[in-house]
Amino acid sequence: MNKKTGIAALLLLCMASLALAQDTPVGLWKNIDDKSGKPKALIRITENSGELMGKIEKLFLEGEEEQNPKCDKCEGVNKNQPIIGMTILFGLKKDGDEYSGGRILDPANGKLYRSKLSLTDSNKKLNVRGYIGTPLFGRSQVWVREQ
Repeated sequence: MNKKTGIAALLLLCMASLALAQDTPVGLWKNIDDKSGKPKALIRITENSGELMGKIEKLFLEGEEEQNPKCDKCEGVNKNQPIIGMTILFGLKKDGDEYSGGRILDPANGKLYRSKLSLTDSNKKLNVRGYIGTPLFGRSQVWVREQ
């Protein structure tokens, strides 16, 4: 194989890997508040041993708001910890066309909810549902893929 063919094959492999990575929720997402319609945070979703977890990387705050708020309403290990860097999504596993079986933390009220996720719009959007008991009783947000 000559050098040009090798480079072309490597580029093709890299592009294929990137395309496959977009078929999962792994990546950076901007969550949009379901009440205000405004962006609230950037969340990085990663996968480890088949389980998804999401960590807050950035908050979109108004100038007068505390720029590095702590989760004062959280309990346990998250009590009074900085929200930036906090893991808010964990334990989700692939279940057909969605990811379920995990939990999501709402730092605004400190509550932990059951959660499920599903990709839409050619994997550019993520429907995130947090609920108590059954998915019928909960709320949803649409997150937009950033990377």
